[in-house]
Amino acid sequence: MAAEETRLSEAFPMKAGDSPNSYAKNSTYQRGVADAAKELLKKAIAENLDTEILLSSNTFHIADLGCSVGPNTFYAVKNILESVQSKYQSKGTNSQIPEFQVFFNDHTTNDFNILFNSLPHNWQYHAAGVPGSFYGRIFPNASVHFFHSSYTNHWLSRVPKDVTDSNSPAWNKGRIHYLKSTDEVVRAYEDQYARDMECFLHARAQETVHGGLMVLTIAGRPDGTPHSHASSNVTYQLLGTCLSEMAKRGVVSEDKVDAFNIPIYCMSPQELEAAVELNGCFSIESMEILPHVPTLDCVSETAPLVALHVRAATEVLFKQHFGDEILDELFDLYCKNVVAQHCLYEFTEVFNFLVVLKRKAN
Repeated sequence: MAAEETRLSEAFPMKAGDSPNSYAKNSTYQRGVADAAKELLKKAIAENLDTEILLSSNTFHIADLGCSVGPNTFYAVKNILESVQSKYQSKGTNSQIPEFQVFFNDHTTNDFNILFNSLPHNWQYHAAGVPGSFYGRIFPNASVHFFHSSYTNHWLSRVPKDVTDSNSPAWNKGRIHYLKSTDEVVRAYEDQYARDMECFLHARAQETVHGGLMVLTIAGRPDGTPHSHASSNVTYQLLGTCLSEMAKRGVVSEDKVDAFNIPIYCMSPQELEAAVELNGCFSIESMEILPHVPTLDCVSETAPLVALHVRAATEVLFKQHFGDEILDELFDLYCKNVVAQHCLYEFTEVFNFLVVLKRKAN
């Protein structure tokens, strides 16, 4: 199952390089999320990392999944290392602090050159890049002590197959996401999420040392709320409206729009709990809602910044399908529509939560 998922997973890298539109220059919100998660991350390590694991190896292996191009991945790794070192010191084992090996993972199309060229000075670990989809196996059995991933698990491994099939009841004609779509489209996205999370947990269960930890920071939606409650879903709906406007003006073809969907799903904590329970190899040590990150508040006033962040995260998707000729017009139109239709965001919420999973002994 996992091997097949690796083979079939599609790559959706962030905007590469260090240009004004790049992800490296437009991920301050994600950094804000990392800041909000910092104390919870430290607490997770202090309370849940077993000293038996610490003392059983001369090298402590950390993997950051979906690392992208930095700098946020380095900030997260720094927080993890400091917390693990503090755990040692709290046990009076300063002399036994191991070496640290940090694996930075992302798709093969990720800009690893930019990533490693921006490594912090005097980093206190051995760094390595690990290409491949985290929906399949990427590490040997029981080889990683601590997995971390932030703002990645809302990305699906692929667009649900049926939503681009004109013969399917789930064909998502005229839309590029599941918000405000038919029940069949919503179920197709939900089913794809469930399959992906099954593969993700199955692979990590094999790769994590027994007693090891996995900390995930997830962009989702609160339990019991409709999909329209997630502000990011409204963003994708608005992008779809922009494409429809451009199709009416002949800038893009309607067929091209009908064949395009964004492979993102905002899960609820309950959905994640169900996936963990189904997998059976991890215990949920804690699950907490992150404090609000105000970076992109009041979209009507921060529309240009919002548009830059959205473009950095999704440009490659649009470029792969429509070509790069439409990108400037698309995101300029999106920026204008954010201001004109800011009321769409009035009853939405940016909801981020952090979950701490521990690998069971058997």
